[in-house]
Formats: sequence, C-alpha cells, structure tokens
Amino acid sequence: MQSITVHELLEWRNTEAAHALIDIREPYERDVSHIGGVHIPMEQILDRLEEIPDDIPVVIHCRSGVRSAAVTHALTNQYGRLNVHNLEGGIRAWAKHVDPNLEVA
Repeated sequence: MQSITVHELLEWRNTEAAHALIDIREPYERDVSHIGGVHIPMEQILDRLEEIPDDIPVVIHCRSGVRSAAVTHALTNQYGRLNVHNLEGGIRAWAKHVDPNLEVA
C-alpha cells in the first residue's frame, strides 16, 4: 500500500502537482473541518468508484489514517487502483504539522 505524509501532500499542493484528495470521513466530521477535496464517506466508496480518478494520484484521508488505510488497501488490492495513496496520520496529522488552527472532530 502506498502512503504519503502531510508534508508531501503540502508540497504537491504548493507545486500544484496533479492529484485528487478524497475525504472518507463521516459528514459530521467534515462539518467540523476539512482540507478540501471530494467528500465520499467510507460506506459510499464502492458505489462511487467512478468519481475516483485513475489518471492522476489519489490521496485518501480520514481522521487518523486508519480508515483511509483500509480503503487504500481495498482500492489497490481488490480494484487494481495503483495510483491511490493513504494520508499518514489523516487530518489529525495535517492539523498537528501543517495547520495547527484546524479543529478536528
């Protein structure tokens, strides 16, 4: 399974590197805070596979990286998506290392 750190994601954003960011947290979590990207709750991922690009890197994130690791693993191993990356530490790591003012549910 591929993963990416919050520092690497920040670099991708700063250099405008092509990528998609997918937030798989629950709606109430996203209502508290988000870092952009598309919101596809974890339970809807398989029903919305067509929304996940296969021509650019995709970063999947959740609160701490556990749920996104499971989704990344499934998309890679069961659905052959080789361009999917788990955001290590999730939005909590983003808040800790990139944006300390970000509130996390």
